[in-house]
Amino acid sequence: MSNHPIQADEPAAKVRTVSESRSEYSELCLPSSANLLGNMLGGHVMHLVDLCGAIAGVRHSRSSIVTASVDQMTFLHPVHLGDLLMLKSQVNRVFRTSMEVGVKVWVENLRTGELRHTSSAYLTFVGLDKQGNRIVLPQIVAETDEEQRRWREAAERRAYRLAFKDKARLPGQ
Repeated sequence: MSNHPIQADEPAAKVRTVSESRSEYSELCLPSSANLLGNMLGGHVMHLVDLCGAIAGVRHSRSSIVTASVDQMTFLHPVHLGDLLMLKSQVNRVFRTSMEVGVKVWVENLRTGELRHTSSAYLTFVGLDKQGNRIVLPQIVAETDEEQRRWREAAERRAYRLAFKDKARLPGQ
């Protein structure tokens, strides 16, 4: 993440809705992304989570963004060879130069139609201009009850992340 200053001459940012950021991404589990047990590599799932989250972030900000953090990931169910991995993402809340994006991952057995939730994650992205300086991001409007709940909970998660970040700093930083 860039430590450059925030651009003061940034024009007033447009307000956008959560629904304008929603994104979906799917990928079939092929041998090239599987481990020796025939399951999709966890690191590959994490890569796809980052990619799907970034699509929502760019769709919202209409700018370059970088991943600043990813909350923990738990893998509830394996993704077997031939399964379809489906990811959905949306911006939950925008702060000033950062935003939280939620990503939910499902796996579908294409032969049986069985659909299972396999992972979820919250990612923080920071908006950057062409010189790598942080920019003020457009604010977001949470319209539905579910979007408003996610908006409120994002502030709690951010407070936890910031407290953890402060504790993790090395002496002298």
